Amino acid sequence: MIKVLDICAAFFGLVITFPVLLVVIIIGLFDTGSPIFIQERVGKNKKLFKLIKFRTMSKNTESVASHLANNASITKLGGFLRKTKLDELPQLINVLKGDMSFVGPRPNLFNQDELITERDALGIYNVLPGITGLAQIQNIDMSTPKLLAETDFKMINELTLKAYFKYIIKTVTGSGSGDAVK
Repeated sequence: MIKVLDICAAFFGLVITFPVLLVVIIIGLFDTGSPIFIQERVGKNKKLFKLIKFRTMSKNTESVASHLANNASITKLGGFLRKTKLDELPQLINVLKGDMSFVGPRPNLFNQDELITERDALGIYNVLPGITGLAQIQNIDMSTPKLLAETDFKMINELTLKAYFKYIIKTVTGSGSGDAVK
């Protein structure tokens, strides 16, 4: 049921937000010269996939978890995109491709060893990663691997259709701060 919801919502989301996507791409060309950001992340069954987002940091920023990145690397457009969560819109393509769900644990980088160990121990990689989830609306980021894995575990085990929509609505209406940058 949720897979069908994901695919339908991602398709219609891309159709409805197409004008926004186009505007962000055009402005992004002037902001960084490269508005789309693609990065390998760890997905279901620890299979790597290419996460698609709008670029929010300068092109020369080191590829690290957001909580380890420097605030100065965020562009003006990037700050706006993060605050409004518009940087996440291209992930609808990942949902359509079957790499992600709307709701699930945020996909981590392949080099986040402590988080991978914590998540592995709780079976977090048995499900598709998501655009949003319980940890995101509670402002729990990847800087606290054990707490994040435990929160992901709780979300996965208590996920209902009602909770699925609650996480999406809370994300769209501004709960959570997005990817934290120091």
